[in-house]
Amino acid sequence: QLQLVESGGGSVKVGVSLRLSCVASGHTEDYLCMGWFRQAPGKEREGVAAVNILGATSYTNPVKGRFSISRVENSLSLQMNDVKEEDTAMYYCAADRSTCATFMTPQIRSPEVSGQGTLVNVSA
Repeated sequence: QLQLVESGGGSVKVGVSLRLSCVASGHTEDYLCMGWFRQAPGKEREGVAAVNILGATSYTNPVKGRFSISRVENSLSLQMNDVKEEDTAMYYCAADRSTCATFMTPQIRSPEVSGQGTLVNVSA
């Protein structure tokens, strides 16, 4: 069973950069897509960024140009630049055997495996 552990969250000010990391234990090669989704209080889950085994990436529109996802062996990172208050949420590292198109709609179908989450709180 794949296990995912996130780190790197925190309370930051608008405009700064933050890097989230995820370490996977298990056979990540079994999972076509890995990425990050987030959930803010009172809101639906939202796919943030994902990368497939070929290295193709997907981003939700609000983070395009600001966030960057990378996957190296059993590690997944999310570089968050110019963070905004609306980026405040619990961020989860996750993996799925389906496509990243499916991964990016966690409000419809939850990824097969996800971590415990790391909280990002952005304030003015």
